[in-house]
Parts: sequence; C-alpha cells; structure tokens
Amino acid sequence: MDRSPALLGIYLNDHLGGSTAGAELSRRIAREHRGAAHGNELRRIADEIAEDRRALLGIMDRLGFPARRYKIYGGWAAEKAGRIKPNGRVRRRSGLSTVIELESLRLGVEGKAALWRALLGVSARHPGLDTDRIEHLLHRAEDQSETLESLRLAAASRVFDPNHSPERTG
Repeated sequence: MDRSPALLGIYLNDHLGGSTAGAELSRRIAREHRGAAHGNELRRIADEIAEDRRALLGIMDRLGFPARRYKIYGGWAAEKAGRIKPNGRVRRRSGLSTVIELESLRLGVEGKAALWRALLGVSARHPGLDTDRIEHLLHRAEDQSETLESLRLAAASRVFDPNHSPERTG
C-alpha cells in the first residue's frame, strides 16, 4: 500500500498549523511596530505570510487534502502560548520580546521555505502542483527570511549593547 499521498496530506496540514501560528505572530509584530522605521517592512511581511497561507490552502485543495481544523487551532493556540514568556519586564514589552519574536518568525519562514522546496521536489508526481507558483513562493520566503534576519540582528544589537538606553528598546 502506497501511503505517500496520505503522508503528503499530513505534512501539508502540519505546515498549515505552522502557517496559522506564523500569520498570527507576523500580524501581531507588525501591529506592535506600526510606527517604527521598519513598520512598513513588517506589515509587508505579515501580508505576504497571510497570502502564503492562502496559497498553501489552495495547494491542499487542488491536491484533494482537507484542512484539519485541529491543526489550525493548534497553530493558533501555539502562537498565543508563545506570548507567555519572561522578558525581563513585568508590565510592558521588552526589547528582548522583539528579538525573540523576530527570531521565531524567521524560523517559521525557514520552515515554510523547506515546505516549498519539498513540494518542488515531488511536483513531477503531483500534477496539481504549479512549479512556477511554488518557485515564486520559495523566492518570497527567502526574501522574507533575509529581511527578518536583518531586523532581528538590528534589534539584538539595540537590546544587548550595554551603552544602549533602555527606554529606546522596543
């Protein structure tokens, strides 16, 4: 019995859960930084991540794999649970929160890029996969990752620089 189609459906649903968490996190980060110099970049990335999630749902639909609600809810809950972490402050955001959130989002985008690469690798056996579209999604994920890494390193520099004024971290 060939289980590869069923396994592909499980794999795609796992990524759907992750994309749900990533869309929630990216929206929240963009909202938190909307007035910052890099706010527009974060809004663009949040919009793209939401679009990438819709693209994944479209791929799943074309391949005949239903979205599993428990994976979607699990991703949503994981993002909410990720907010509960010590950040060195009791009542307000810390610059450390920004570093960790950007790092988490970048890791999620790297996972998404791995998904697109895996789909490209099996596209010959699955006619419902549009390789041009998936290559576009992969290149966009790589661009998102580079932007997030740049923002993450800048935030880490601000937070971990002993000469940096604490009221300017964010």
